[in-house]
Amino acid sequence: MNQGMPRPRLHDVGHVLDVAEELLASRGARGVTLRALASAAGVSNGSLYHAFGSLPALLGRTWLRAARRFLVSQAERAEAALPDSVAATVAAAGTPADFADRRPAAARLLLFVRRDALLGPGLPESLADELGALDREVVALLKRLADAHWGRHDACAVEAMTACVVDLPTALLRRSLELPGPVDPGARARLEAAVRAVLAIPLPKERHA
Repeated sequence: MNQGMPRPRLHDVGHVLDVAEELLASRGARGVTLRALASAAGVSNGSLYHAFGSLPALLGRTWLRAARRFLVSQAERAEAALPDSVAATVAAAGTPADFADRRPAAARLLLFVRRDALLGPGLPESLADELGALDREVVALLKRLADAHWGRHDACAVEAMTACVVDLPTALLRRSLELPGPVDPGARARLEAAVRAVLAIPLPKERHA
């Protein structure tokens, strides 16, 4: 370890996370070692341990930062389109494409690196709490959009909204996101058409206990 290299100061942490994001997006979770990350970030192994505690904590923090940025963007886009529920759902579904245009490494990380590869059982408690909070925000957004469109947010409605906002974007944008450059406009158009088609299908009657 090079003792002469400075420990990352607070304003260097973002740079380390940026480098980790790029490495994860290009190599996957198994391809990122502490040595490779330290070398790419221009810091020492010891300084990374000092700042983050462990490599899993650092990589978990990287994923959570990308997920937080994505969710903030998605919620903002959806809210801006409401009360038009169709436009809001299309906006939420299209967020991965816009996010990829602005933050390609973060988008690739979220799409191609399995969450459980970075956020396993050994995740520090503070990061586990943050992950739980993010999951609750995702569910809240799905329920809000379902309520806006169908006037209900039971399991059936949330499942249909998940198809629009999660499943269809993953399926229809994945190939385009694998390639460098802007997302294919044709993929965007197909995604919007598919989302509108799902929204046009009436839900079965809500079941009451």
